[in-house]
Amino acid sequence: MLLHELVSDAAERWPDSLALSQREAPLSYAELETASRRLAKQLVAHGCRRGETVCILIPKSSSAIVAILAVLRSGAAYVPLDTASPPARVAEIVRTCRPRLVLTVSSGAPQLAELVKEPSWTSPPLGFVDDMPDAELCGALDLSNPTEPHTAPPAVACRPADAAYIMFTSGSTGKPKGVVVSHESVIEFTRWATKYFDVTPEDRLSGHSPLHFDLSVYDVFGALSAGAQLALVPPTLNLIPHRLRDFMQEQRITQWFSVPSILTYMANTDALRDTTLPDLRALHWCGEVFPTAALAYWMEHLPGVRFTNLYGPTEATIASSYYEVAEPPAADADVPIGTACPGERLLMLDERLDPVAPGEPGHLFIGGIGLSRAYLNDPIGTASAFLPDPYSGDPGARMYRTGDMASEGPDGEVHFLGREDAQVKSRGYRIELGEIENALSGVGLVREGVVVAVPDLRFGGKSICCAYVPVRDVLEPAELRRELARSLPGYMLPSRWQSLESLPRNTNGKIDRRALRELFTKADA
Repeated sequence: MLLHELVSDAAERWPDSLALSQREAPLSYAELETASRRLAKQLVAHGCRRGETVCILIPKSSSAIVAILAVLRSGAAYVPLDTASPPARVAEIVRTCRPRLVLTVSSGAPQLAELVKEPSWTSPPLGFVDDMPDAELCGALDLSNPTEPHTAPPAVACRPADAAYIMFTSGSTGKPKGVVVSHESVIEFTRWATKYFDVTPEDRLSGHSPLHFDLSVYDVFGALSAGAQLALVPPTLNLIPHRLRDFMQEQRITQWFSVPSILTYMANTDALRDTTLPDLRALHWCGEVFPTAALAYWMEHLPGVRFTNLYGPTEATIASSYYEVAEPPAADADVPIGTACPGERLLMLDERLDPVAPGEPGHLFIGGIGLSRAYLNDPIGTASAFLPDPYSGDPGARMYRTGDMASEGPDGEVHFLGREDAQVKSRGYRIELGEIENALSGVGLVREGVVVAVPDLRFGGKSICCAYVPVRDVLEPAELRRELARSLPGYMLPSRWQSLESLPRNTNGKIDRRALRELFTKADA
């Protein structure tokens, strides 16, 4: 079974049901199937096949979903590109994956004009899935007007172990890393998740994550494999929490999935005041720690909703563990990342790769069917991150070092302890930055707050810095420090503070901690 075949099966069962819901160009399952088959046949005619890649430079829309399905039908793997990324980064990704085509739309012509000027641009053909732009672009193809009104899907020799997509994440060297994920890995997670969350054709799932972030893979295939409706969330609503709430009401969203940051922002602006979101029955999150104060806000306002914490890096296909939160947590509570999803394993190991005892902190490794095949064209990076797994019983098994610390509780649930590099030494003490952030979220004076550490010899290693968005116009650091001092010892209190109108975010919607570290570092210069 292949990913696009899950959608074809749903289209055969529910052809007239609405598949994609958006203000522009909603599509039924039959319309989605026809459009993706037509485009797939054109892609095959232009050389797309098994083993090839196709980049998709299209804003989140029905055109982008059609393009994703068409690429998969051609046998190739899709590579979603961030339409808001700087041209140099996009060009570097395209250079790395050497695509057969770059699919795009005419509204992106100004960005494309800048992109093709980049020194690293390798000039793959540009395929426009809508009207060709007026500006001339070298190698542009018009893929918007298929000659056949109906077409059978192209015959391709794709296999479940073949690559379905490549997601590019930030790399420690400054160059993005391409994470290669197979059809079978996505299908394994999707089948489990749709069953666990009881997704039915009556459901309306959110499409909140950008397509270049792997949470979107479940948004798309979780909804479209079950005959449900996928409501694509306009990115502009992230800046206006009350309008995002209105969208959830108007679209009658039944299941929501996103990173916690946007949910925290909505909680801190009291976006659920005077509403109960009566259609919502499940809310799940992944990618970051959900501050307990914000989680409690959502649970107290929506007592009938099912809340689930998912955990997993891009390298392990969407999520690898889950934990259902039964009741609003206390301010100082620790919400576990739970137990491994079927087909996955969580291992806590010491520096010698020996298992640690329950309750002891260890380096968190993941094994199982969800693991990425490799980093694209990076055998050294692949070998350093994906190690032989001596605990699986399978001689060829691998495990992925997440870079996170975790421990197993007495009930068998796994607890996230923070990043390996989130424990810093300051003033002679070892300090977990996550503990400070948890206290920060409970003081009630900030909408959002993040703690980072920067090198500073005056503090015996690093100084602790806090960036925050206050709930009122002016919040002096001294007042915030006094409140934190009620729950934290003096050596854990940040020494440097920065009040901001909003926290910087990366293209996945997560808080950009690297940018915050640079902000405090530049302040020293």
